[in-house]
Amino acid sequence: MKNKSLVSIHDITKVDYEKILDLAEKFEANPKRKTLDDFVVATLFFEPSTRTRLSFESAASRLGAKVIGFTDAATSSVKKGETLKDTIITVSNYSDIIVMRHPKEGSARYASEVSPVPVINAGDGSNQHPTQCLLDLYSIRKTQKTLNNLNIAFVGDLKYGRTVHSLVIALTNYKTTFHFVSPVELKLPSAVKRHIKEKNLEYYQYTELEEVIPKVDILYMTRIQQERFSDPLEYERVKNIYILRNKMLDNARKNLRVLHPLPRINEITEDVDNNPKAYYFSQARNGVYVRQALLTTILGVDVKKGTTPQI
Repeated sequence: MKNKSLVSIHDITKVDYEKILDLAEKFEANPKRKTLDDFVVATLFFEPSTRTRLSFESAASRLGAKVIGFTDAATSSVKKGETLKDTIITVSNYSDIIVMRHPKEGSARYASEVSPVPVINAGDGSNQHPTQCLLDLYSIRKTQKTLNNLNIAFVGDLKYGRTVHSLVIALTNYKTTFHFVSPVELKLPSAVKRHIKEKNLEYYQYTELEEVIPKVDILYMTRIQQERFSDPLEYERVKNIYILRNKMLDNARKNLRVLHPLPRINEITEDVDNNPKAYYFSQARNGVYVRQALLTTILGVDVKKGTTPQI
């Protein structure tokens, strides 16, 4: 993976991301390692973000890297009409790696094609979010002690949810049984379900949340994303359709953990936060360790020897 962009979870193999997860474990044990003192990381966020941007910047800072970039395209030359190509090529002159979030699907792939330095996709529209996928895998493995033979439920916006799309594709490598809970208009796209079918794995679709809770090891909640809807009335119809309350977890499996890529709006009530099954805030913290592992791997720095990791 040295000097290679990460745009989609398809860009790396199962072996690659398991090595990333193993390296993330080492960073969790000791997150402050000044291995990137000589590097500059550019974070270009054309779309609002809190956790992804701050966890990348935290990861880079803990590794000693300098961080440059912008958090709002309106404060950049994009507002003046600069093209994405010109922005990427210009910023590459000032940095060793670019982390980019953009509202347009395919923008990260295009950026990786014109950039002379590696590009990490921090989310492109409703398409992919590979680094969220990796931290989700890390969280699942940490809480379940395995990634194999698990029952995993995805709840909410499965149509536009880029975190869901990436994670489902990755989990098809682990004999996962999938449970999809959504309103009809927000079902998982057929293109994503095709990956499940190709691996001859089982999946089930539901419209009721309470029906699936006793059956699963991981309950992956998502918010209904207002910004992805072109029709405000469609959003109003579905915005409060699934709300997880603490009482609903009474009959859940003992090992069940509730994940959420955050931010949450009202799809998980605050009384769930103190339940030992709630893992979403720890999940967000795990993003720092996974992104530390990614930055060092792509930049070719071994955390012990200062040489290229063998990935």
